[in-house]
Amino acid sequence: MSLSRYVLFWLGALAVAILGLWLLSGILLPFVAGMALAYLLDPVADRLERWGVSRLVATLAIIGLFVLLFVVLILLIVPLLGNQLAAFIENLPGYVSRVRMLLVQVEIPWLQRVIGLPNSDQSIAELVTQGAGWLTAFLRSLWSGGQALISLFSLLVVTPVVAFYLLYDWDHMVSAVDSWLPRPYRDTIRQLAREMNDAISGFVRGQTAICLILGSFYAVGLTLAGLNFGFLIGMVAGLISFIPYVGSMTGLILSVGVAIAQFWPEWSSVLVVIGIFFAGQFFEGNVLQPKLLGSSIGLHPVWVMFALFAFGYLFGFVGLLLAVPLAAAIAVLARFALRRYLESPLYSGVPTSGSLEPPRVRSREERL
Repeated sequence: MSLSRYVLFWLGALAVAILGLWLLSGILLPFVAGMALAYLLDPVADRLERWGVSRLVATLAIIGLFVLLFVVLILLIVPLLGNQLAAFIENLPGYVSRVRMLLVQVEIPWLQRVIGLPNSDQSIAELVTQGAGWLTAFLRSLWSGGQALISLFSLLVVTPVVAFYLLYDWDHMVSAVDSWLPRPYRDTIRQLAREMNDAISGFVRGQTAICLILGSFYAVGLTLAGLNFGFLIGMVAGLISFIPYVGSMTGLILSVGVAIAQFWPEWSSVLVVIGIFFAGQFFEGNVLQPKLLGSSIGLHPVWVMFALFAFGYLFGFVGLLLAVPLAAAIAVLARFALRRYLESPLYSGVPTSGSLEPPRVRSREERL
């Protein structure tokens, strides 16, 4: 089979996979979540195997400990977050109104034109209505795109079971897939697979740790600073920090807005809240990312943001789970294609031996 037929075959397989993902996106979430969990925990199982623990025992211990920690977190943290979220939504119109009135007092003409007159209750009502409508639409889309996520059956039964079987058979599955590779291109595919695994594992495992550390730091720091709903805002800012710059900016805007409405005119408390986020960003950029992510990830922040938004829009919550692995795979393939292009006569203009070389013009003596 020629190279062009190989390319057409794999492009067709990719198209079928994307179509199947789109058609089955409504039921794939617990399976994708189980696969992601198995992928994240496979190095732990491998290390336990090197210590002499059987794969079955290691898998049972890892999944059991994960489920236990998950249940404990739900029982301890979810009620607190739920109560703060309900209170935050209830107090949001008052916070918006107070911040707006404080901004109106600032003698900046263009700012007053943007936010309206001080007594414009209608504009405040419209702003709150729009915000409530956006929040309702967001929750509705989250429900329609991720019903399996918030289903206790999927979370506590299907996902751990899928993760258990995949984690137990992970090495066998990798060996089986490796045996299916076309022999003429096996070394090349293996090298690409290693590059994809390095990018995916480095980003996913490192960014997961960064999100948890930042969420804990922001939640504890804002709570100790006395900010209302500080635990909620800090956890949200940390957990969505896997979207570059979006998590930190969202948490900063929310926390500063609440701090102004709560502490004004005490500027010191507002500055403390701002300082917490600047400290978190400094710690992330100078300590966490160099230690946990390194410099060999190969995923540009803009590419990560585009992938998250694009796959999330197309496939819902399943797309969010698959966005970074697919983005890493596409980036590796794009770099490989670019390398091949730079080595090809299409770039250099120097033909190689074979059919691409132009025919030699015979001299008059040769023609005679």
